[in-house]
Amino acid sequence: MTETGPPLPLLSRYAIMVDVGYIYASAGELLFSAASRREYRVDADKLIQALTRHAEDHVRGELLRVYWYDAARDRVPTIDQRVIAQMPWVKLRLGNLNARGQQKGVDAQIRADMEALARHRAITDAILVAGDEDMVPAVEAAQAFGVRIHLWGVEPPYGTNQAERLVWESDTVDVLERSFVEPYFTRQLSPEPSPAAAAEPGPPRADQTVQIQSVQAPSPAQVFGERHLSRPMSRPMPIARLGPDRERVEEAGEHVAQKWILTRGEDNIRDLLPGPILPPVIDKELLVDAEKELGLSLRAYQEAREWLRDAFWARVHRQFGLGVGKSKG
Repeated sequence: MTETGPPLPLLSRYAIMVDVGYIYASAGELLFSAASRREYRVDADKLIQALTRHAEDHVRGELLRVYWYDAARDRVPTIDQRVIAQMPWVKLRLGNLNARGQQKGVDAQIRADMEALARHRAITDAILVAGDEDMVPAVEAAQAFGVRIHLWGVEPPYGTNQAERLVWESDTVDVLERSFVEPYFTRQLSPEPSPAAAAEPGPPRADQTVQIQSVQAPSPAQVFGERHLSRPMSRPMPIARLGPDRERVEEAGEHVAQKWILTRGEDNIRDLLPGPILPPVIDKELLVDAEKELGLSLRAYQEAREWLRDAFWARVHRQFGLGVGKSKG
């Protein structure tokens, strides 16, 4: 009788599927508070290589290819997109970019590719770099065929930049931190006149003569007044280094507590008592919701986070008629 050995292990193979609109917009907001792609340049080929190396360190198996989902006017690739299309192991997928600068058809392409790869057993794992809740049906369909979904997102400056349900449905979640994306993004500066051009103006026109004569001999008040006004513009304002305003942080903490009581129900909130320690998951949700309220990040300000928690508990204790620091009894 011939002995048969153990079954051969299933070859692990993964694809990296990148929603370019998401990763560019999220990194632009994080690094430059930029709302438009025109405000920065991206070394896309180097970014793709960095994503590939990151995947090698975090996911077992063989890379099938990188799917790069972007958009272009009438689906005609730009020069940068043509360079990406020629990279080995990279498949460029283009949606349409409408007159308002909105991507159309990209989400549908991601869903179609993910479901097809899963259905044909071409991959065992998919790395999805995206944030839109429209990706959830594709994730669920791929998982039904046994594919594991690893969701990657760019570190948000505050709050979150990925749909909560998409995070829930994914098998693992990873954050690409600021230090990861920063080397590949450069602010696009607007052109300025050269120093030589500024130093050597052309001859004045006739209609400029009166204005030039009127400023030939400025008064001492004008001279010193201009110096005084120009000084703050030569360096950052000191107030920019100050942390969040305590009153605003406390208002946000109370508002989040009130919203949670209304939406999650008193019974669920009562389970958090007596406090003052919040479960880590709930504490993170409090931080994210408060940052959305404030429109700024509290993550670098430990004292502000303590103000936030204290205000949250103060509102909860008032709701249940408890003194601060007292346990329910």
